[in-house]
Amino acid sequence: MPHFFLKLIAPRPSFAMDMNDAEKAMMAEHAAYWKAKLDRGEVIVFGPVMDPQGPSGAGIIAVADAAAARAFADGDPVIKSNRGFVCEIHPMRAVTRDNVNAP
Repeated sequence: MPHFFLKLIAPRPSFAMDMNDAEKAMMAEHAAYWKAKLDRGEVIVFGPVMDPQGPSGAGIIAVADAAAARAFADGDPVIKSNRGFVCEIHPMRAVTRDNVNAP
């Protein structure tokens, strides 16, 4: 199954440090969304990237195609919130424990 790298960009560089209560609740929904997908095997890994230039979120998913990756991103509560989050999607050739010896 193809893999995709997703990068979640917050609406402001300081977002991770100055979220209000509504944003914290939304981020809890975001984490639950990704965790449920992880539990179903669609997500390989995900989490925050604490870049001093501006934190972001990163995840690697295994889905059928680019359209499925876009649907995955569009279903994320933070994207659905229309609060300025952007999700970049990039195809990748992931090496995992399952395919490390594949031709």
